[in-house]
Amino acid sequence: MLKHLKLKNIGPSASMELEFGERLNLITGDNGLGKSFLLDIAWWALTRKWPAEINSKLTAGKKALPSSTTIDASIDFSFTAKKKEESYTSTFIRNEQTWKGRQGRPANPGLVFYAMADGSFAVWDPARNYWRTQDGMDVQERIPAYVFGSAEVWDGLNGKDGKPLCNGLVMDWGGWQKENGPAFKSLCAVLEVLSPSSKEGLEPGKFTRLSLDDARDIPTIRMPYGQDVAVLHASAGMRRILALAYLLVWTWEEHQQAAKLLGEETTKQVVFLIDEVESHLHPQWQRRIVPALLAVVKTLIGKADVQIITATHSPLIMASVEPLFDAAKDAWFDLDFEKKRVVLRAREFEKHGEAARWLTSDAFDLESGRAPEYEILIRKASVLIEKEHPNEASIQRMHQQLLEALSPTDEFLYRWRYICLKKGWLK
Repeated sequence: MLKHLKLKNIGPSASMELEFGERLNLITGDNGLGKSFLLDIAWWALTRKWPAEINSKLTAGKKALPSSTTIDASIDFSFTAKKKEESYTSTFIRNEQTWKGRQGRPANPGLVFYAMADGSFAVWDPARNYWRTQDGMDVQERIPAYVFGSAEVWDGLNGKDGKPLCNGLVMDWGGWQKENGPAFKSLCAVLEVLSPSSKEGLEPGKFTRLSLDDARDIPTIRMPYGQDVAVLHASAGMRRILALAYLLVWTWEEHQQAAKLLGEETTKQVVFLIDEVESHLHPQWQRRIVPALLAVVKTLIGKADVQIITATHSPLIMASVEPLFDAAKDAWFDLDFEKKRVVLRAREFEKHGEAARWLTSDAFDLESGRAPEYEILIRKASVLIEKEHPNEASIQRMHQQLLEALSPTDEFLYRWRYICLKKGWLK
């Protein structure tokens, strides 16, 4: 499990330091302050490769570079590994434009899974990507990781030699469903856990064909209204969940096969990095996704310790974790822009009870959940009501504007009416 990161002269801030919880870690903050960047760094610290370094088709996951060319840059990190704890400081070597690595075999972080916001995925498997021993020497001849562009998740991933590394969702799902073996049963179980609700379960349907020119049997999802919709025609939110479910099952199935061939036990550690976990998801799905991810990894990989590190913009995500958040093993990090600089804080997790109250919390820093125009109106009303003898016509005009703008149950409207009635300004 990733224990800590300490960054100097890299990213949007002069320095950042995070002490991660062993189970769930949430990262909030405005766009452009470094949430995705921190996930890229976490992946690199665990695997020592940048995602786009392995797959040049990616638009994200590029190598991080120093913020200033005149100051030394470093990435300090530690994680619990298979046999020991890894702790290391990497510095940037300017004349080589690379981050210094340690000689010899690195520590083994267990299974690392990274879901990026653009639909790309990266997987590091200790049975398939770790160094091997040849003639008593440690050699790194295996591929460094499996990194999928968004299209390659569906159509398959090839190695540099053109040979297939992964058949892709369409082919694998089809094969699993026809065999009706353990992999398909695992896929069905994962889809069930990741479903938006018990009434709208994700259930595989019958195969279909898309056109006369496509000979593939395309898997489908049975919709609540009874139709079977091809997975390639599903909504953006559904496709994200289907891709997530497929790659989790594919990764675990292939890991088990590789461990068996090597005569090794399966991994006991899983680190799950996910950017914008709410991406494309309906609110009812957002309320379930993080608890579901914790449950699904336990369903699929029951004996492993699981750590999730996720970035989010969603107040529904924050509200959804309230029942399960445990300060002893979870953490919340918040990025803010203050005095023209980016500041990272580890905040105490306070329950707000509902998503609307999270909007005005330290996570999102909004004045309210209202439209900006209504916020301006309320500020003007607040100034007016503070006057000792406001103009009666002004009160009447403001009252009418508030009635037209706000819900009848709005808290401010209640207060406005109470004060105006008490002072005799409204009849």
